[in-house]
Amino acid sequence: MQQADKVLDSKVENLLEVRNLKMHFPAGAKGLFGREKKYVYAVDGVSFEVRKGETLGLVGESGCGKSTVIRAVAQLYKPTAGEVIFDGKELTHTDKKSMLESRKNMQMVFQDPYSSLDPRMTTAQIISEPMQIYRKRGIISMTDQEISDRVDSLMEMVGLSKFFKNRYPHEFSGGQRQRIGIARALALKPKLILADEPVSALDVSIQAQILNLFKDVQKRMGLSYLFIAHDLAVIKYISDRIAVMYLGKIVEISDSKDLYAKPLHPYTKALLSAAPIPDPEVEAKRERIILSGDVPSPNVQRPGCYFYDRCPHRMDRCKANQPPLVQKGENGTDHRVACFLYK
Repeated sequence: MQQADKVLDSKVENLLEVRNLKMHFPAGAKGLFGREKKYVYAVDGVSFEVRKGETLGLVGESGCGKSTVIRAVAQLYKPTAGEVIFDGKELTHTDKKSMLESRKNMQMVFQDPYSSLDPRMTTAQIISEPMQIYRKRGIISMTDQEISDRVDSLMEMVGLSKFFKNRYPHEFSGGQRQRIGIARALALKPKLILADEPVSALDVSIQAQILNLFKDVQKRMGLSYLFIAHDLAVIKYISDRIAVMYLGKIVEISDSKDLYAKPLHPYTKALLSAAPIPDPEVEAKRERIILSGDVPSPNVQRPGCYFYDRCPHRMDRCKANQPPLVQKGENGTDHRVACFLYK
């Protein structure tokens, strides 16, 4: 077992490393006659890294385990197995005090900008709350005036007037509420932002503004993002690299441009073929990949590839063996895929 506050490597390029992460949820009580308890295998052996200053996009259809990954990384869920190494520290066995210090540098932006904000608190109270909590715990040292000045600065950074400090969440639009959520996440000057579909609840025109805000803030503060979205256009725009998830596993991970130009995994190809292209001539000519069958239940672990039942290229070995993520990038590029088509 790792020591709670052991520093693994302070000079690594990776800010976050996730190794063989598993998150299994109990599904009901133990059955009659001592039958084995059932589980939902929401995340079942996920490994990836987020490099300093980059955005890693995590994409996949609903129910594949994207949001569970983010919550397990933040230790809001205690992982069933695996390691989460953030800024050189292993988090899964850390104590509460060390975890609180690590969370100072790892903040979340949630999907619904209304339900994630306390309706009884003003904008200034919401944004200053992390600073107030960490000051009370003795982790940071700030005066009331410094906190107030920081709130003004953050509101300006995210495009909100400081004259709105005493307004409540219901007085803002959806896009403005998400700006408040972003300002709150930036209050402690974190190194990593975990963004759980932060634009999916917003109008398309507002989505572009918020995505540009994320990019601008990243440049100004040198942030890293783990960014979840189900919209492929959003992921392509915001991400430096992309990891594709299917039923609790990562099936492909690559540079954003390479993934869209030359997807390797059959699921990634099907996923990209479903995304509309704005050019009507190209849209009319391209081939659509229609997958047969339904997504298998996450309540059952399989010995082979989880995509087997729906894959148009399945082979006998796929049914009995799980393909590992292997390096298939050309010219030294990092492009990994979990598929026996690529030996």
